[in-house]
Amino acid sequence: MNEKTSFFISRKKHIREVVRDKQLYFMILPAIIWYIVFLYLPMYGIQIAFKDYSVFKGITGSAWVGLKHFRDFFGGVYAWRTIRNTLLINIYQLLTVFPLTIILALLLNELRYKKLKSVVQTMIYLPHFISAVIVAGLVISFLSPEAGIINSIIAMFGGEKIYFLIKPEYFRAIYITMGGWQGIGFGTILYTSALCSIDSELYQAASIDGAGRFKRLIHITIPGLMPTIAIMLILRMGSMLSSGTATIILLYQPITYETADTIGTFVYRSGLIENNFSLSTAVGLFEGVVSFILVLGTNILSKKVGEISLW
Repeated sequence: MNEKTSFFISRKKHIREVVRDKQLYFMILPAIIWYIVFLYLPMYGIQIAFKDYSVFKGITGSAWVGLKHFRDFFGGVYAWRTIRNTLLINIYQLLTVFPLTIILALLLNELRYKKLKSVVQTMIYLPHFISAVIVAGLVISFLSPEAGIINSIIAMFGGEKIYFLIKPEYFRAIYITMGGWQGIGFGTILYTSALCSIDSELYQAASIDGAGRFKRLIHITIPGLMPTIAIMLILRMGSMLSSGTATIILLYQPITYETADTIGTFVYRSGLIENNFSLSTAVGLFEGVVSFILVLGTNILSKKVGEISLW
């Protein structure tokens, strides 16, 4: 059989498989259309980063300026501050929220009372579905120096009330705590699903050999969870220069810019408030390129160390 004949046979086989699974392809069609419309088509506008963009002239009519906007950003006074704040917030989240999500999933997996497990899961999942605006409003209310519950407790023990939201040193802790409370429960869904896929016969065999719950956790549960942890870590590294811009905008103010101003908030102010679309596009492009490099590098490292990768 020559290569041409083999190619046609393989193509016919793939066509038959597509026809057979056409309902599944129709199910993912909306997601594909969404990605094309909102992620791939807008890439045409990346060229704004290299032009002196004017709304009236349009993309094609705007003058080409090369790397001017990149030089303006990195030569400006806000570059180091925004990059530093973005990295620190993400590193702190990686060191706290990421492992806590895994620990919570392991603790839920050890619960044997189904009703209690369902109640706990529901309680920790619900915050994910609450709007960021509402959560930010709750945070502002809890931390209010007038009637906030936190300051009321401080005053009860004889302390002096603190206006947390105007103290730059408190912003990162507030933001990370808020994000962890809202997202940690939903993040356990992936790990809980991965735990359900571990072969139960392994636990039975370990019990017969005399392994206790802790040894089963160390030698079966955690190794079985490692592929999912590695994949989630790779994806998490891709967002090291991203941040919950909407949430930060709801909480920060000029006095806390020193620790709260991130790349996302800088892009927001430059593009939507100051109408400097070229600069904001350049900064956004820089963020995207670095994120891609981080994902690629982490994927290669994970593949070499643990033979686990996205591709």
